Amino acid sequence: MQAKETLFADLVQGRAQQYQVPLYQRTYSWTEKQLRQLWSDVLEQAELIERGEKANTHFLGSVVLAPSPQNDATFPRWLVVDGQQRLTTLSLALAAIRDHIRDAEPDEAERIDEQYLINKWKTGSDHFRLLPTQADRPQFAAHVRGPLTEQAAGGGVAAAYTYFRRKLVEAADPAAPQDVFRIEQAITSRLTLVAVTAERGDNVHRIFESLNNTGLKLSQADLLRNYLFMKLHTRGEHVYESYWLPLQDSLSNEELEQLMWLQLVLDGDDRVRRQDLYAAQQQRFERGGASEEEIDAYIRELHRRAALFRRLLHPEEEPDAAVRAHLHRLDTWQAQATYPALMLLLDRRERGELDSSDTARAMSYVESFLVRRMICRVPPNNLNRIFQAVPGQLPLDMPVADGLHQLLSADNRFWPDDNELREKIQKAPFYQFGRPPQRKMVLQRLEESYEHPEPVDFAAAQLTIEHVMPQSPGDEWLRMLGEDVTDGENAKDLHSRLQHTLGNLTLTAVNSELSKHPFERKQGLLQGSHLEMNRRIAGTERWGAKEILARADELAGRAAALWPAPLRGVGRAERSRDWHLAHQVLAALPHGTWTSYGDLAAFLGSGAQAVGNHLASTPEVANLYRVLTSEGKVSAGFNWTSEDEEGDVRSLLSAAGVAFTVTGAADPAQRLTADDLALLVAEDDDRTEGADTSQSVPSNQDEETRANRFFRQLTADDSPETVEAVRALLASWEELGGWIGHGAGQVTTSAFLMLGEAGAPGRGIWPLTLYPGGGRGGTAQVVFQYLAAREPFTDRGLRLELLTRLNELEGVDIPEGRLELHPSFRLSLLEKDRNRELLAGTLAWFRDRWERRDAA
Repeated sequence: MQAKETLFADLVQGRAQQYQVPLYQRTYSWTEKQLRQLWSDVLEQAELIERGEKANTHFLGSVVLAPSPQNDATFPRWLVVDGQQRLTTLSLALAAIRDHIRDAEPDEAERIDEQYLINKWKTGSDHFRLLPTQADRPQFAAHVRGPLTEQAAGGGVAAAYTYFRRKLVEAADPAAPQDVFRIEQAITSRLTLVAVTAERGDNVHRIFESLNNTGLKLSQADLLRNYLFMKLHTRGEHVYESYWLPLQDSLSNEELEQLMWLQLVLDGDDRVRRQDLYAAQQQRFERGGASEEEIDAYIRELHRRAALFRRLLHPEEEPDAAVRAHLHRLDTWQAQATYPALMLLLDRRERGELDSSDTARAMSYVESFLVRRMICRVPPNNLNRIFQAVPGQLPLDMPVADGLHQLLSADNRFWPDDNELREKIQKAPFYQFGRPPQRKMVLQRLEESYEHPEPVDFAAAQLTIEHVMPQSPGDEWLRMLGEDVTDGENAKDLHSRLQHTLGNLTLTAVNSELSKHPFERKQGLLQGSHLEMNRRIAGTERWGAKEILARADELAGRAAALWPAPLRGVGRAERSRDWHLAHQVLAALPHGTWTSYGDLAAFLGSGAQAVGNHLASTPEVANLYRVLTSEGKVSAGFNWTSEDEEGDVRSLLSAAGVAFTVTGAADPAQRLTADDLALLVAEDDDRTEGADTSQSVPSNQDEETRANRFFRQLTADDSPETVEAVRALLASWEELGGWIGHGAGQVTTSAFLMLGEAGAPGRGIWPLTLYPGGGRGGTAQVVFQYLAAREPFTDRGLRLELLTRLNELEGVDIPEGRLELHPSFRLSLLEKDRNRELLAGTLAWFRDRWERRDAA
C-alpha cells in the first residue's frame, strides 16, 4: 500500500475518473450531528482563508482506495474501501453550493459541476465522479444531475443535501455574511485526507475490517495529562497527589478537557480548537522548552482555575448573590460559548483587578449581548469565535468591565441597540427563535422587572410559554382581529404576523386550560395568576393588534432597561495584545543580557506559549534570538524563516555579550526577569516609585515603626548573623553621614541608604535598597537605573566602577548587562567580615563621588 496526504480537489479533479463504493459498504449514514461538526470545521477554515492564513488545515480522515475490477487505462476506476461517508458528504456539499449560486453565477456553477462532480463526456453511471452503493445511487444521481425529482426526496443523501442548502442560506445572512466561494475553497483545498492506495491483489476487505475495528480512544485531556507527567521526572508524584487528583475529582474528564482549552484561550490563543488542545499545548511547551518548574506551575494554575470553572458549571458555588444570579441565567441559557469571557472575569476578580459589583456588571453585558441578539434574530453561529477572542482583544487601557462593554459593542459583533430591540420585540416572531429555555428566561426576567412584593418561585413553579391570542384562533378571535386590520391585510394575515411576537406571549402554569378559549375566559384565569404581567393582560378590555403592540412597546422599554445597550461608534474590534510593547522591550535589551519566553510573557500579561507563537511568526523583531527557554537554551522550535536571516544563534548571542555555562546554557546571571523588562521601558517616574525621600523622615514615631517592621521581617527570614551584619551596615552608613529611610509597605518594607537632605523630594540619592526576603532571604538591590538619572552617576564610567567594586565581594557577580537595571545580591553575604569591609569602602567611595559632584 501507498499512503499520502491529499485534498479533495486533488483527489477528484483532473481527467475523467470514478470512485466506486463497493457492495459490502453500508449505505450513507451521516446524521446532522456529523454534518454540523463538518460545517463548523468548514466555516472555521473559510475564516482562516479570509484572514490570509495558509497553515492550520483541518484533517478530515483517511480514504482507502483499491483498483476496481472494471478499471481501464483510459478511465481509471477505484474502489472506496474506506471513506465513502466523507466523499459522499463533500460531494453533496459542493452540489448544494453549485445550486446555491446557479441562478446568479451559472458559469461558476458549471465549473463546480465539471471539476468535482461529473465526467462531462461520459454517459450512464460513468457520468458521476463518485458512484455510491446501489441503494444510494438514485438519490445521489438526482442531486448531482438536478433539478430534483419527487423520487429523490427522503433518505440520508437528501437530508445531507438539504442541510447544506439551509446552511448556505444562513451563511448569507447580512449580519455575518460568509463568502460562498471561500466555503468552496475550504471544502476542496483546506480539508486534508490521507489517501491509502492498495495494490491489485491486496485483500481490501481485510483492510476495511482493520480500519474499522475501533477501540476506546484517549481523550485530549488524557493525552495532555500523560505528556505533562512524563515531563515531571522528579516532582510528578507530589504534583499528582497535591493538584491533579483534586482537579480530576472535581471535574469530569470532558470538563477537565474544556478547562484545559479555556486555559489556552485565556493565555491569548483565540484560534485553537478544542479538538486540537493536546497538539497546541504540547507545541507550546516544546517551543518554550518548558522545565519541570513551568509544568508544575501550569498544573497549579489549572488547579486554581478549576474552582472558578466549577462556578460556571455549578453557579450555586458562587458566593456573591449578583454574580451568582448572572451565572444561573447564563447556565440556563446554555451559554457555553461565553465561557472564555466568564472565566476571564472570574480570574481577574480573583486577581483583584475588579470587584464583584463590576464582575456582575460585566456579566450583564454578556447576558445582554446574548439576549438582544436572540430577540433580534442574529444567528448564533459566530458566538464561539466572538467570545474566544475576548481575552486577546480586551482593551488594555480601561477597566475590565468597560473594556468588555466596548469590545462587544464593535460593529462586527452585531449587538442590537435599543431601536433595533424595540422594533424586533414589536415585529419579530420571538416564539420561533432561540431555544425554549432561552425564551422562557427572557419572559421570566421581564416578569421579575415588575418587582412584585410577592415574587413567584420560578424554580418551583411549572410555568410554560402561552400565546394569549391562540395559535389556532376561533371565529371570535378573528372577528376581534378584523376590527384592527389595515389596507391590504385581513384578520388571518394579522394573526399570522402577531401571534408569535413577544407582546402576545406570557408565562403560565395553566397553559392547557387557557388553550383556545376566547379572551373573556382567559381574562378570568390570568386574573388569578401570581404573575404581574398576567394580571396586566387580564386588566385590558380586549386583546387585539393594538393591545399586543402596546404590550410589546411596554416590554421593549423594560427589556432595554434590563439588558444594557451597546456603545455607539466603537468601530471594528481588533486584537489589542500590545505586541509592539514586546518589540520595544526586546529592542531595549542591554548588551550582555537575555530573557525567557516566560519572562516576556509575564511582562506582557500574556502566556509563554502565545509569546512563542508570536515571535515564531514575526522574524523581523529585534533581538528575537535573545529570547530563550527558562534553562537558557535555544528553543527547539526556533528557526529563521528565510536564508537571509539564518545564522548561528549561539554566535549571535556571544556577539551580544551573552556568556555560557559549562553546560552550554546562557549565563543565568544575565537573564532579565519580567520586572527587569518593565524597567527597560518604564517612564522615569515609574523607575523610582517608592523611593520618595519625603516618605522617610527619620524623626517621627511612624518612622521608628517602619524601622521596627523592617527588622522584624528581616529577623523572621534571615539568620541572627545576617541581621546583625545589616545592623552594622546601616550604622556604618550613618557614620559616613548618610541616613536610613524606610518604605511604607505594610506587607514588605524596605530600607534606603540615603544621602542628601532628609524629607526633601528629589534632593536625595541612594546606592542600595535593602529588602527582607519574604521566605527567600533578604537582598540588597543596586539601583543603577535610578543612578543613571542622578549626578554624578549619569556618567556610565562611574556606574561601571561601582559595579566593579561590588563584584569584588565574594559571592557577587553582577553582569555588565545589568548596568541599566536593579540587580541584587544576598544580604547573607555580609556575614563575612571581608565582604562588610569591601562594601563599607565602596559606600565611602560612593559618598565621596556624590559630595564632589559640583566640583567635578
